[in-house]
Formats: sequence, structure tokens, C-alpha cells
Amino acid sequence: MTTTRIWTDAVIESMQDITPTVREFCVRPEGGVGHHEPGSHLQVQLLVNGRPQTRSYSLLGDADGQTLRFAVKRLATGRGGSLAMWRLAVGERLQVSAPENHFALDLNAPAYLLVAGGIGVTPLLSMARALTARSASTGQHVRMHYGARSAEELAFLPQLQECLGSRLHTTVTAPIDFAAEIAALPTGAQMYLCGPVPMLDAARQAWQAAGRPAIDLRYETFGSSGRLAPQAFRLLVPRHALDIMVPADCSLLDALEQAGVDAVFDCRRGECGLCATDVLALDGEIDHRDVFFSAHEKSENKRLCVCVSRVVGAITLDSAYRPDV
Repeated sequence: MTTTRIWTDAVIESMQDITPTVREFCVRPEGGVGHHEPGSHLQVQLLVNGRPQTRSYSLLGDADGQTLRFAVKRLATGRGGSLAMWRLAVGERLQVSAPENHFALDLNAPAYLLVAGGIGVTPLLSMARALTARSASTGQHVRMHYGARSAEELAFLPQLQECLGSRLHTTVTAPIDFAAEIAALPTGAQMYLCGPVPMLDAARQAWQAAGRPAIDLRYETFGSSGRLAPQAFRLLVPRHALDIMVPADCSLLDALEQAGVDAVFDCRRGECGLCATDVLALDGEIDHRDVFFSAHEKSENKRLCVCVSRVVGAITLDSAYRPDV
């Protein structure tokens, strides 16, 4: 269960392949759309292998009052949402939410370092545009690092080059030297990141080691990256007499909901911790894909975020349900 969200019917107005695995969608919700700030996203309802599921996509650019644009990376080993999106055609309809923002940009810092990993570039594109538009008058310094597995997968590179010029640095396969990048930032600077969990973990460790205030590190993850390939696993919830197999293309959260087990959640990206659930027993290994728990907490395997984390083997969970007394 979460805050009631209002869904709107939207038509797919256009699609464009940005890279071999990244496709941009432009959708027109009924009734138009309001203004949204950099870092905003929308929720999309999909049928994945016949099961209703929800996906979150970062928005590109400013709202024109009529359409919303977002990009979807095709993941052959994901949970099926991206493949379902890629099978859609222009003219088909979707259910979408109004824009939401849990990754808001603070415009008052003296300097900014933006870091994107792969499809994590999507929320940072609008941030880069907003900050560079202001920098001439405010004197705020902006730099961006953008990494991908190959040069052809650097999505929206021309737009970023036009916006940032020499302030944009790209890397292919090579890791970012976060310690050096953070050391070059002035006091009060902020770093914004979006990308896979290992990249975010490395950045958080370097930020903490440098003694920087935690509040000046802002990040978002797409919640689909982990150490282990997705596979089916057994889920038991004794409080509900539940014993099911969670398919490789289904999240723990979706499996619980489809089985009629209420779960408290919000972000669906492993960031807020609202869906954290107690682990009663584990026969196998947990692939923690969240950025909410610390490395120590993850190693204890006492709790996990059901929205993104997966299991190899079998797991027994508690639930938020308590019988009336």
C-alpha cells in the first residue's frame, strides 16, 4: 500500500532510438501536463507477461504542457518491463502518473558535479541544462562525468556536449576516480549521481571518506542492477501461509502484491526503505540491490528491500500484517 496515485490515459505520440538499446518515448496524457522540475519522473503501468506491473522513468527536458518524454533501456536479463515497453507502437495507450520528484535539484550550491552511469543519464540531462543556463549569471561551476559500457551507448551525448562543452567528461568501461573528483570540489559543492548500485556505493564511500556532508550528496538508482543475474526463487511468508516461486521477471514486491499480501512502499527503486522487510530464514544468497541499507546491514541479511532486491535459492519473510486483537 502507498499514497493513492491518480492514473491518466496517455497515447504514445512518437518513439526514437537514441542508441542500439535506448529508446525515447513521447507520450501525450489526456488533459495535458503541468510544469515539472529537473529530476522528476513518472510512473507507467504495464502488462509484463500478462501481469500488471509499475515502472518508473525519469523525464527528459522541460514540460511543454502537452507531452512527456522519457527513455527506456532494453534489458534482455531484466524483469521484462523494458521489453514490454519496446514492443509498444506509436498510437498505443498507456496509464501514466503525474510527474513526481524524489531527486530534486538544489540551485543554491556554489558548484556541482553530475555523474551518470549508463541510462542513469536521463535525470541528469535536465539538471545539466538547468545549471548551465544559470551558470553565466550566477558563476556556479558545473562539471559532468558520464560513463557507459561502450561509446555507442552514450545516450544523449550530442545534447550534453552542446550544453556542457569541455565541462563534460566521458568514460567507457574505465571506473571514475571519485576521490580525485571530490577533492577538486570547493566547500559546499554538491554531487548528483544516477546509475548502477556499485557506482553509487563507490561514490558514497569516497564522499564519506572525504568528510563531505551527507546532505550534499544526492543520488538516484534505477533499481535494476545487482551482483547476480535474475532467476526464479522460492518465497515463504508464514504469517500468510504463502509458499510461491517468484519468477525471474517479477520483483518481490510485485509477487507479494499479486499474492494478496499488502506491502508498504513508495519509491520502487531501493532508496526510501519503506518496503524493508524482516528476513526470518535464508537458504541461499540475497542480492541486495538497494541504496538504503549500509554495507554492514546488507552483510547481516536481517532485512531487505522487497522492491528491488532478489534471492538465489529460497527466503522466508515476515510481513507488515498483524491480526486484529
